[in-house]
Amino acid sequence: MFDFFKRKAAQEERQEYASPSPSPAEGERLNPSLSENMIAVRRLFDNSADLVDRRITAGGVEIAVLICEGMVNLQAFAELMAGPLTSLGTAQPSLGHPCASPQAALEHLRAHAVLGADQKEFYTYGELFTFIMSGFAVLLIDGLPLGIALGMQGFSFRSISEPSSEVNVRGSREGFVEPLRINLTMIRRRLKSPLLKFELATVGVRSKTDICLVYMTDSVSGKMLDKVRGRLGRLRLDVVLESGYLEPFLEDRPLSLFSGVGTTERPDTLCAKICEGRIAILVDGTPFALIVPYLFNEHFQSVDDYTHRPYYATFIRLLKYTAFFFTILLPGAYVALASFHPELFPNALLFNIATSEESTPFPLMFEALLIHFIYELMREAGLRLPRPIGHAVSIVGALVIGDAAVTAGLIGAPMVMVVAVTAISSFVVPSLYQSITVLRFAFILIGGTLGLFGMTLGLTAVLCNLCAKHPMGVPQTAPASPFSLYPMRDVFARAGWRKLGRRQMRIQDLPGSETDEA
Repeated sequence: MFDFFKRKAAQEERQEYASPSPSPAEGERLNPSLSENMIAVRRLFDNSADLVDRRITAGGVEIAVLICEGMVNLQAFAELMAGPLTSLGTAQPSLGHPCASPQAALEHLRAHAVLGADQKEFYTYGELFTFIMSGFAVLLIDGLPLGIALGMQGFSFRSISEPSSEVNVRGSREGFVEPLRINLTMIRRRLKSPLLKFELATVGVRSKTDICLVYMTDSVSGKMLDKVRGRLGRLRLDVVLESGYLEPFLEDRPLSLFSGVGTTERPDTLCAKICEGRIAILVDGTPFALIVPYLFNEHFQSVDDYTHRPYYATFIRLLKYTAFFFTILLPGAYVALASFHPELFPNALLFNIATSEESTPFPLMFEALLIHFIYELMREAGLRLPRPIGHAVSIVGALVIGDAAVTAGLIGAPMVMVVAVTAISSFVVPSLYQSITVLRFAFILIGGTLGLFGMTLGLTAVLCNLCAKHPMGVPQTAPASPFSLYPMRDVFARAGWRKLGRRQMRIQDLPGSETDEA
């Protein structure tokens, strides 16, 4: 039966969906004739309104200038291109004669006239469109089967501001922005080392999104780097609009609840990670950078841990671990104890729970699922609505619905308390919120059907799944499992900088890693 549905789905996929593939015309080479090139560009561009082209004659050579409206800095265009192009017909002391041939005009533009630093030559229509839509000004010279692209980007973008998802007390307030080049400068400004390498690539058949691999050449594992390059090279997506599109292709076990790929909006966090031998992936158009591999204990770390005193940082980390287990186990444990093991409650508490549940019409497990579903509904509504309205929905809605549910006898008061504690705990480790939400509902179902014995089996299954993950060949639970004493100085407790700065940890040196030495 399963094979039948699988074959049926594959047949419909072949009939109704087309695999992403580039247009054959984009691979065609430029023609020496400028007129034929312009006809082909307008045909392939379908006379789009944002294509601006201007043909001029300088020194007897016809030249076409193409830009995408709103993508080019017009002031830079006037200073670096307009003036030099109009002076092509004058005598050049270095050449000894006017530019009377296409090749002479090309040499003049290469060496003397155009002052833009970002200059590239291209030979196909696909490259031409990529450059135009990336904010380059393109020159086509009659008589030459090539073009010149000059970086004069002038599109608008969000200014550098404080990251919204990683708020800190001390340290930098700068967060990544959408343009890729701006993000690269923020990294380079913090790591002034020639060992820092940026490796550019393009993904997406239609979007042709720029991505950049960032790593330290003296720390990164060669085997790990080749694995990341191979997976991104085999990527077959039509469009890539956010770094989340790439995450499943970097995962070793995509069905696991825990991800081996981390995200960050902070340049200082990214710099610290790549110095440990990790690889960062920046995607043009999003402020969220990917970090591979990412260990489980790093979800409980923050940039403030390394600015506070060690004893306080240790306390905060233990608080986060406690909050994580609280938020996934507390509702299920409460349902399991009240349903199967009420003798474990103190007498006074048991009497209060029995009194409140006596007046409610639903079983305890259904009650827990219902109130958590309502909570997730309000959270999602508050998140998606405009900010002023969102705050009103989340706060007023929680007060009104919670009080009304208890007053109407639909939900017991202890259950509302459990949900409130669980909700607060879930925001202590925001990077694990997706996993926490699924595990919370799963443990409620397990606790309501199998009791504490089922909760123990469920927790064991989660730990086995976590220990089985090896993102990029590194155990996700390292250095706790396989255990290594020295790296534990920065897991549950944080040592002082006198000890942390003594030796630099590399991710491939952790016990159980299957990567080679850098």
